[in-house]
Amino acid sequence: MRTRIKICGITSLDDALQAIEAGADALGFVFYEPSPRYVEPETVKRIIGALPPFVTTVGLFVNAEASYVSEVVSLTSLSLIQFHGNETEDFCSSFGIPYIKAVRVQSAKDIIEADKEYVSAQGILLDAYKKGVPGGTGESFDWALIPENINKPMILAGGLNVSNVGQAVNTVRPYAVDVSGGVELHKGVKDHAKVTRFIEEVSRVSEY
Repeated sequence: MRTRIKICGITSLDDALQAIEAGADALGFVFYEPSPRYVEPETVKRIIGALPPFVTTVGLFVNAEASYVSEVVSLTSLSLIQFHGNETEDFCSSFGIPYIKAVRVQSAKDIIEADKEYVSAQGILLDAYKKGVPGGTGESFDWALIPENINKPMILAGGLNVSNVGQAVNTVRPYAVDVSGGVELHKGVKDHAKVTRFIEEVSRVSEY
C-alpha cells in the first residue's frame, strides 16, 4: 500500500498548487494563531476554491472554541479536521466531518490510549512531544515506541525531512507521513524543491 503524503503549514495558493503537482495527497492549514504558520480562514477559502479535485484539505486546530471550528469549517469547506490539543472524543466528533487526532508521543502508552479513546477518529497522528509546544517542533521521536497493534490508520509526523523520511517509511510503515518545517524556506513558506524531493523519496520507498 502506498504511503500517503500531507504537506502541512500551507499559507499560499502557489505553495498549495506546487505540492499537488509534486504528488501530495493532502494539504494542511493551521488555524492556531500563535503558530508562525497560522493562516486566515478567508485566505484558506480562496486557496481551497482554486484547487483541483481529489485533494484532501485539512484544518489544524489546538484547543479551539467549538464556535470557531464550526465557523472555519463552514467558511472554507475543509474535508478533514486535525485536532492537536486536549480535545475530547465527543468534541472532535461533533462537527459533522471526519477528523484525525494528534498524539504528542512520550511513551507507547500515549499511543495506545489515544487509539482506544478516539474511536470515531479516521486516523491517529503521531508527533514529537515538546513541553508547551502543541506541534510543529521540527523534532522527531523514538519510532520504536510505536506499538504494532494500532487499530487506526497511523500518520507519522515530527521532524521529517528529505534525509530521514525514507528510513521513517521503511521502519514504521505508516499509512501516511506529515511534513511542514522539513520542506520550508522559512516558517510558512515552502521550498518547492524540497517538497518535490520529499514526495519523490516517500514514493521511492513506500511501495510494498
